[in-house]
Amino acid sequence: MSKELIVPHHIAIIMDGNRRWAKENNLNSIEGHMAGSKNFKKIAEACYKMGVKILTVYAFSTENWKREKIEVNYLMKLLALFLKKELSTFSKKNIKLNIIGEIEKLPKNVRKIAEKVTRNTKDNKKGILNLAISYGGRVEILNAVKKIIKDKINPDKINEELFGNYLYTAGQPDPDLLIRTSGEMRTSNFLPWQCVYSELYFSQKLWPDFSEKDLEKAIEEFRNKQRRFGK
Repeated sequence: MSKELIVPHHIAIIMDGNRRWAKENNLNSIEGHMAGSKNFKKIAEACYKMGVKILTVYAFSTENWKREKIEVNYLMKLLALFLKKELSTFSKKNIKLNIIGEIEKLPKNVRKIAEKVTRNTKDNKKGILNLAISYGGRVEILNAVKKIIKDKINPDKINEELFGNYLYTAGQPDPDLLIRTSGEMRTSNFLPWQCVYSELYFSQKLWPDFSEKDLEKAIEEFRNKQRRFGK
């Protein structure tokens, strides 16, 4: 990668295509999710190595709860295993972990592990990983509205800055670049408020096949954009 490459401060990724990858490789969906999990770690490490400060990934949506119970249970076990295994990595690399989404819907054991990791990494400064679990953008916005009403905020005081402080990503800059794999060209209820001015990059690669070179290609394309923000 060129030394002059401008690296996005905040990248968001919709990691799509695990199940299709498994089908194409004559594997079951669980093996696809396992491959996707391994690739996530590789891509996350590449992002921080390149200088990305915040990485937000769509790992499990509110709609994913509707999948077959055996698949959902496996995904929860995979999440718990990842958090346990990578706690020392987060600490070593000074990365702060946030779990964004309806955390209360997670199985109790998974929630306890998630809370432990977020608590133990809360003072880390080098980078941030937002793991979107049981996440839905519309639910996030509705929850923000409910909190504002509960706090009895004067309507005249409500502006974009205040509203942003009620979102899961409060205090963080919006994503500069949103990447989606698997060839689908939609954002699927992911960060609808935060990504209004994000550059969008759609890759044909299924998530387990999305490589560091593909990441570099997405960032190269980002560099060539003229970001006017409506000006």
